Amino acid sequence: MKAFIFGISGQDGAYLAKFLLAQGYEVWGGSRDASVGSHGNLHRLGIAGDVKILSTTLSDFRSVLTCLDTAAPDEVYNLAGQSSVSLSFDQPVETMQSISFGVQTLLECIRYRRANTRFYNASSSECFGNVGSARGMGEARGMGEARGMGEARANEDTPFKPKSPYGVAKAAAHWQVVNYREAYGLFACNGILFNHESPLRPARFVTRKVIATVAAISRGSHEKLRLGNTSIQRDWGWAPEYVEAMWRMLQQPTAEDFVIATGETHSLLDFVHTAFQAVGKDPAQYLELDNAMLRPSEILLSLADTTKATRVLQWTAKHNMAAVIDLLLAAESDLQP
Repeated sequence: MKAFIFGISGQDGAYLAKFLLAQGYEVWGGSRDASVGSHGNLHRLGIAGDVKILSTTLSDFRSVLTCLDTAAPDEVYNLAGQSSVSLSFDQPVETMQSISFGVQTLLECIRYRRANTRFYNASSSECFGNVGSARGMGEARGMGEARGMGEARANEDTPFKPKSPYGVAKAAAHWQVVNYREAYGLFACNGILFNHESPLRPARFVTRKVIATVAAISRGSHEKLRLGNTSIQRDWGWAPEYVEAMWRMLQQPTAEDFVIATGETHSLLDFVHTAFQAVGKDPAQYLELDNAMLRPSEILLSLADTTKATRVLQWTAKHNMAAVIDLLLAAESDLQP
């Protein structure tokens, strides 16, 4: 089996490449310039020499088609495109182009080749917007308390109402996949992934910022952790296990879309408190709120229903938020000299 991963250098792409290699796949990947790209995440996972990288960009139909003709993959995974919700407010056009137009290019190339290639697209929980009861949204929750027991949760049939340019772009790409599946008969599916973290997350992501700051404070730093809205509530999972769910989707007899999450939702304040408690520090001494860091619009509550993934894919998350934080702190310590 051969797989091509667009976005192979990112967090999910690198972990997926490692997983597929362990399954015996021949793994190919796309990079804007394969000859000069650092592919740091692949090196960090020790697999840079085991994958084949070709130069391509999703804005160039010919380069994508050439890559698919060269690799002739059985499976194509799209994990490329602008990946930051925060950045999307500053770069809405580029976000739409890299995500939605990129998926359009991939789908059309696969349709043109008529090769029965199976296609996975990285959709996002950001498509849903706020999900759950409006009661209590925006309020900080107590330490260790998860929301969502008995409240409405997002599943594969929940209507989309995105609140960021990133979410809008992901929603457009999602429906392009559905349309190509229904109109052209492509085996194409969306993984609607909720937040999933790892040491490979770029520094601009809030969870990486929290972990790096907490780790520095535990080593004696007196810096402050400055955040915007800490009452936002998310479902945080462990990225290395989410890539297995992607693969499982393409092993099914028919293409379908799946929500992938832990099923537990916590506030960002919970995340911060748990991280500080793990290193024996009082967050009240270090946490500062900064209104300048607030986004123009924000998802306040995000709840996931993973029933379908458990039933069809036989997949459930093994790590909850507290376990993810422990893993991230351990990795941060290993990175220090």
